[in-house]
This record gives sequence, structure tokens and C-alpha cells, in this order.
Amino acid sequence: MEPNWISTRSLLDVAIVTVVSIIGVWMTGFYMSMLWNLDGRGFSELSHRLPYWDFTNLWAGSRMAIDGHVAVLFDVDAYRAALRAMFSPDLPNQEWSYPPNILLLGVPLAALPILPAYVVWTVGTALCLWLAIRPLKLGAAVELAIVLSPAVIWNSVFGQNGALTTALLVGGLAVAPRRPLLAGILFGLLTIKPHLGILVPFCLLANGNWRAIFAAIGTAVLIAVATGLFFGFDVWRLFLTETRPLMTAIMEAPYPQPYQYNAITVFFTARAIGIGVTAAYGVQAVATVACIAAAVWLWWPGRLVSHQERVVLTAILAVLATPYGYTYDTIGVAVAVAMLATMVSRPPRLILAICWLWPFVAHLFIHGGYCVGVLIPLFLAAWMMLSIRATGRKAEISAEPSLA
Repeated sequence: MEPNWISTRSLLDVAIVTVVSIIGVWMTGFYMSMLWNLDGRGFSELSHRLPYWDFTNLWAGSRMAIDGHVAVLFDVDAYRAALRAMFSPDLPNQEWSYPPNILLLGVPLAALPILPAYVVWTVGTALCLWLAIRPLKLGAAVELAIVLSPAVIWNSVFGQNGALTTALLVGGLAVAPRRPLLAGILFGLLTIKPHLGILVPFCLLANGNWRAIFAAIGTAVLIAVATGLFFGFDVWRLFLTETRPLMTAIMEAPYPQPYQYNAITVFFTARAIGIGVTAAYGVQAVATVACIAAAVWLWWPGRLVSHQERVVLTAILAVLATPYGYTYDTIGVAVAVAMLATMVSRPPRLILAICWLWPFVAHLFIHGGYCVGVLIPLFLAAWMMLSIRATGRKAEISAEPSLA
């Protein structure tokens, strides 16, 4: 079942795309100029830290691993001291937050100076995203729009890995039916940020894709063993006993914290309206179970839904299923918005425009006390589910034999 694509553009469509593009380019220039406007310490006017922002952790942590000091990554005080010795005594507090297998990606980059490494990382992960969305056959213009979307730009502003993790998730889902071994490898690589892959096993199980499941397990095990061989198997124990509790404490810190201004999950929204940590986990659990049920329904054989819609809707649900997510993790949402904009059955144009530009402005609303970022993926997921159900129902009715 193929989606019903728009064959011609109205004047209103062209006008809205033009206006949104102009706004997007202006906001990109604004944020990028602030990011690279540096003070005397080399800190960004936008982030008040190094302009590479989170990439600093990947690069510096990998440098420490190369130098034989990988254990420093799991000692918060020693890690911060090492960062300040490496960059600046005024560097704000930063923490190592990744599973140790990401060092397999970071070490080659750490062989370069940090600025060239940051450029390679940013351009390279955007290229991975482009390669991952190509199987969806959305067209060159839509693919370019996604790679240059506000979500991708915001991801580069943070020096984050959202383009890469979205490429692994969307790319794996896109090729899963025809190339299950490749899909499994991509899902195994997604263990660098495992909370974004919560729905993957349920999708594969619902679809009976055992080859992809075994390939994912095998890839994850191989990566874990390779990480242990290169950096010592103790890194996995330290990650579980030191890093994981640290990141849990950061997530459960009293609301609001400055880093929570880009939060975009059900859990953080519950915290923002005054719900306690335990109850917020309960609300998130309900959302996660609902997302799992929706994903299983989508991927169950025989559903009257196009593969493109199945993939991008699952990418949206992945954001809603995890308690730990930020605007730079919403590139999958941008893929969905771009696809919906080219379909006959789509939300109102103005709403799509707001969803497209949302990563640029979400922090302004949250800083003002309105943690409404989760409404974007919630709305898009609900719209797509209802649209898919309605289209499928019409197809079933039209296929029924006439009683006349």
C-alpha cells in the first residue's frame, strides 16, 4: 500500500514553503552566529561553553582512552579536572554520559584536532542520515530538506549525535523487510544510545523478522566484546555502577534545570507540571506501553499501511517511548513532517510549519514555564495513527463484495 502523494503544488503550498524556508535560514544564521561568537576564553555566546558543546565529551573522552586513562571517564571529579586541564580552567561542569562502545567511534575522531574532528562528525553524521532516508524514496528535494532541517541544525549546535542515532533507527527500520541483516547491524550500532531503540525489538517481533533480531543481538555482542578488548572489560562495570546512576540522578534532578529547557518527553512534561518523580515515571510508563502497542499494531503482518508511514511513525513513537529525550533527538520527527507535507492526507499547513521550526523555539517556551514540546510528537503520532486507520478502513470497505 503506497501513500497518496501530492502530484502538484498550489500557490499557497509554495508560499508557505518559501516563508518557512526563509525563517529557517534566518534562525540558522542567528543561532550559528551566536554559537561561534566566542569570548576571550573561547566560550560560545550561545552556550557559555566550548562551541563544540557535547562533542567535547566524545572527543576528550576518546583522547583520554587513547592515552590509557579510560577509567577517568567514570570518575566525575577526575573527568571534570581532566577536561579543564585539556581546554580551560573555566570550563563548566560536564559529565561522560555514553555507553563505552561509543569510544569505537570517538577514538578515530580524537586522532584529529577538535575543530576538524567536529566538522567531520557533523558532516559525516548528516551524510549517514541522508543515506538512511534514501530507502524511503521521498525524493531529492525532501531528502535535502530533512538533512538541512531545524532539527539537524539544532543537533549540530549541540554537537550531538541525533543525526547518527536517527540514521541508525530510521535506516534500520527502512531496510528491515528486504535487508534484515543490514537492519540488525544498524540496530546493534544503536546501542550507543539504547533508550532510543526501545521499540525496535517489539517491531521486529511483531513482524517475525528473526534474521534482523539475531543480527542485532550478534552485532551488539560483538561491539561489547570489541569495546572490552580495546579498553578493558571493566569499562562495562564502571558504566553500570557509575555512569548509569549519574545520568539517572541528572534526569531526576528537581525541575527546572537549565539542561531541561530542551526536554521533549512525557516524563519531563509531567515533572514540569508539578508531578513527582515516581508519578512521572508512572505517566511515562503508560506512554511507553501505548507506544509499544502502537508499534506492534503497525508492524503486524497484513496491516494496510505503507512502509514509509510505518517507519516514520515508529520514529515519532520512539521519542514518546523514552523518558530521556531532547529536541536534538527529534530528527525522526522532522523526517515525518517532511513526508507528511508531501501527502494528500496531511495536517494543516500551518501546524506542519510549526512542527518543522519547533526545535529552534522549544527552549523559549520551556524557559518561560511552558513545557509543551512533547505536544508536537504527540500530535503527529495521533494524526498519523488516525489517518492510517481511516485509510485502511476505507480500503477494507472498498474491497468488500457488493451485496447488490
